[in-house]
Amino acid sequence: MDFLDYVQMTRGQKIAYKIKSFFTGIPGAIVGFFVAVGNLFKKIFGTIGRGFKGYGSRFAKGDIGTKLSYVIMGAGSMIHGQIGKGLCFLAAEVAYFYFMATFGFGYITKIFATGVEVEPGVIVDGCIGKEPPIYKVDEIWGTKQVVNRDTLDDSNKVLLFFVLTCIVCIAFFAVYITNTKSAYASQEIKQSGEKPIGFLAEMKMFLDERFHVTLLVLPIIGLLTFTVLPIIFTIFMAFTNYNKEHQPPGNMYWWVGFQNFAEVFYSSPLKSQTLGKIIVWTFVWAVFATFTNYILGIVIALMINKKEIKFKGFWRTVLVVTAAVPQFVTLLIMKLLLADAGPVNGFLNSLGIASIPFLSTAMSARVTVIVVNMWIGVPYTMLISSGLLMNIPEDLYESARIDGANAFQQFTKITFPYIFFVTTPYLITTFVGNINNFNVIYFLTTGGPDSTDYYKAGQTDLLVTWLYKLTVDSKDYNLAAVIGIVVFIICATGSLITFNMSKASKNEEEFS
Repeated sequence: MDFLDYVQMTRGQKIAYKIKSFFTGIPGAIVGFFVAVGNLFKKIFGTIGRGFKGYGSRFAKGDIGTKLSYVIMGAGSMIHGQIGKGLCFLAAEVAYFYFMATFGFGYITKIFATGVEVEPGVIVDGCIGKEPPIYKVDEIWGTKQVVNRDTLDDSNKVLLFFVLTCIVCIAFFAVYITNTKSAYASQEIKQSGEKPIGFLAEMKMFLDERFHVTLLVLPIIGLLTFTVLPIIFTIFMAFTNYNKEHQPPGNMYWWVGFQNFAEVFYSSPLKSQTLGKIIVWTFVWAVFATFTNYILGIVIALMINKKEIKFKGFWRTVLVVTAAVPQFVTLLIMKLLLADAGPVNGFLNSLGIASIPFLSTAMSARVTVIVVNMWIGVPYTMLISSGLLMNIPEDLYESARIDGANAFQQFTKITFPYIFFVTTPYLITTFVGNINNFNVIYFLTTGGPDSTDYYKAGQTDLLVTWLYKLTVDSKDYNLAAVIGIVVFIICATGSLITFNMSKASKNEEEFS
C-alpha cells in the first residue's frame, strides 16, 4: 500500500490497518531477531577466528622476546624495555597458577568427580556426582566404613567455586592475549627505532585518555560478581536435582541432565499445566498493567496541562503522593481493606449489599490487582508525560488549528505520536518489569487463591512469584532455576523484538 491509499482511508480503516500491520509484522520481526542472533554468533566466531589468526601471526613474526612471552608472560615486554609492564604480566601469571594449584583446579575436578566406588553405580565423595550411601569401601582393605556426611563436600560451594574458577580462567586468557599483543607491539616500536613507552607514563594514561577504562573497572568487576556469576550458577543448577531432598551440606545433589526441563514442559502434567496457565496469566497481567497505567497517565497529564486548569502544581503533588508512599505499605493496606472481612465489605454489608470476594476468587482477584496497580503506577507515567507535553512546540498546535484540526485530531496526530516515540523504551522496560512485578502480586494476593490444578502456585501467581514459592516454600531450587531461564528468555527476546520493531529504534535521531 502506498502513501496515497493510506491517506484516503477513514480513521477506522487506518486503525485497523495499523493493528493488522503490527500483527503481520511479528513473524518477520521474530525471523529478523533470529537472523540477527545468527549474525551476532557469526561475528563472534569470526572475531575468534581472526583472534587465533592474529595469535599465530604474532608468534610467527615475533622475535625471541615475543615468542618467549607465549610461555612466560611479560618476557617480551621486559626484553623490549618495558620492565614494569612485564613484571605485572608475570605477576598475573604467577597468581593465576597459584590460584589454580591451591584452589581452582580442585573444584574443576570435583565438579565431575565420581568419588570412590562402593557398589556398581553407587559412589561417594563426589560433590556433583552420585548420591553417597551411608558407608564406603576402603580402597586398600576392602572393608566398609561409615561415611560422615559432614565431611562430604558442599555441592553449592563446589558449583559456585567452579563457576568462579571458569570466570577467572576467562579473565586470565584475556590478560594472556593482551600480553602477546603488548609484546609484539613493543617489538614493532623498537624495530622502528623508537623507545617503547615507560610504565609510569602508561599508567598516567589511565588518568587521561584511557580514563574511561579506569572508570569501567569496578562496574565490570561488580557485573561479573553479582550478575554474570549468579546467572551461570542458576543455569547450571537447572541441570541438577537440587531440592528439599538433596540439601547441602548434609546431602549432595548431582547432575540429572534435562530431566527438570522435561518435567516442567511435558513429562509431569501438573507442572506443565501450571507453567502454561501461569505464562498466559503473566502476559495478560503485563499487557493490562502496562497499558492501563500508560494510557491513564497520559490522559491525566493532558487534563492537568490544559490551560483552563488552575493549581497545576497542587494536582501533580496530590497524585505523586501515591508514588511517595512505599509500594509495599500501600499494597498491604489494600489487602487489609479488600479482605472478605475487611472494612470495605463491612461498609457494603452495612448498606445491605453482599460482600464482594475481591481477593478470594480467581477472576475478581485478577481484576483487583490490575485496578490496584493503576493507583500505584499511573503517577509515574503522568510525570513523564507532563514533562514531554511541555517540550512539544506550540507552533505545531497553532498550525494544526489553522488547518482545521480539532482537539482529538491534534492528540492523535501530534501529542500521542510524540509521546509514544519518546517513551517506547520506557514502555518496553515497564512491560518487562510487569512480567517480573513481584510486589503487587505477592503483597496483595500472595499468589492466591490457591487451586489443586496448580503445582505449588495460586491463580494470580506470575512466573516470578511462582519461582519465589518454589525456592522459599517448597525448596525446589532445580525447578525454580528452570523457571528463571524461561523468564529470562521471554523477557530478553520480547524486549529485543519489540524495540527493534519500534520507530524509536529505526529513527533514533529524529521524530516524524
